[in-house]
Amino acid sequence: MTVSFTPNLADASFMPFNNTKQFHHDVRVQLSQDIDVLFAYAELPSPLLDACRYVMTGTGKLVRPLLVASAFASTNAHNDTDNEKIIDGDYDLETLLESDSDYDMCRRAALAVELLHTYSLVHDDLPCMDDDELRRGQPTAHIVFEESTALLAGDVLQTLAFEVLTAELPTFAPFDSAIASQLFAIFAPRARHMVSGQMLDLNAEATTGISQSDLEAIHRDKTGALIEAAMLMGGICAGATAPQRMALQECAQHIGLAFQVQDDILDVTTSTDTLGKPAGSDEKLDKSTYVKLMGVDNATSYAQSLFDDGRAALTRELSGNTENDALMALIEWLWARKK
Repeated sequence: MTVSFTPNLADASFMPFNNTKQFHHDVRVQLSQDIDVLFAYAELPSPLLDACRYVMTGTGKLVRPLLVASAFASTNAHNDTDNEKIIDGDYDLETLLESDSDYDMCRRAALAVELLHTYSLVHDDLPCMDDDELRRGQPTAHIVFEESTALLAGDVLQTLAFEVLTAELPTFAPFDSAIASQLFAIFAPRARHMVSGQMLDLNAEATTGISQSDLEAIHRDKTGALIEAAMLMGGICAGATAPQRMALQECAQHIGLAFQVQDDILDVTTSTDTLGKPAGSDEKLDKSTYVKLMGVDNATSYAQSLFDDGRAALTRELSGNTENDALMALIEWLWARKK
């Protein structure tokens, strides 16, 4: 089936960065619309479709699609001298089509990372894994639906995460094959690392003598790999140079680890109502955490140093100004998060 596409500048709602609140709102709105388009395209049977909609439309932080969009916006702002013309309305059809194509590949990438992340959450919550009953402030998928449906929902979300990069979707420009191949090369191995990290995390439960290097090896895969993929994919869609990709990757490695340290801290310092998932679950499962290893205060200091290293990596090739740079503003937002 061939889907016609009519370019529309208004669709590119999060290309220019104005302020953090508005930018994040625009990304969330765009992602919500794109989820609806994707599920209409996929034609999943019930209750599989119902379960997929349920887990993909909760009140999550959407950190990974925000990372894609922010990396895209920051890289685009530095590299595309035509940006001011587009924003001011001084553009021709060729410029508009090129802009829409890159932007829509970013939309595909944002969808992909959120689909993969959500699949991992659905499977992590299953009775055979962490056996959690609350996620994103609502009952987990296997509580609302049968366990078999939750399992299959995770399965299909994982497959859609890759399909969406090249699917013929209404409201999207035709995919760019050159960009798509680069996205696959970034995305696939890091998806594998995410699963490997989950296995390492399960292996470490109730294990004594876990060192900091052991813990970091687990979470660079389990949490960091997809965060790294998100930032690199956003940069690739905006035509990041080799030095910029290296800076994004280095930043993502620091931020991905910092994000996990934060999660470990919040698990023991924040309530279930605030977290949207059971507080204290790490202790219940006897997981190896940074808080268990070094205490809350030292873990907080460590997270701060990781965020500082992430900021420093960006300033070499991208803006270090938190006032007008989407990615740096997102890092500040992550550092201040309470859930």
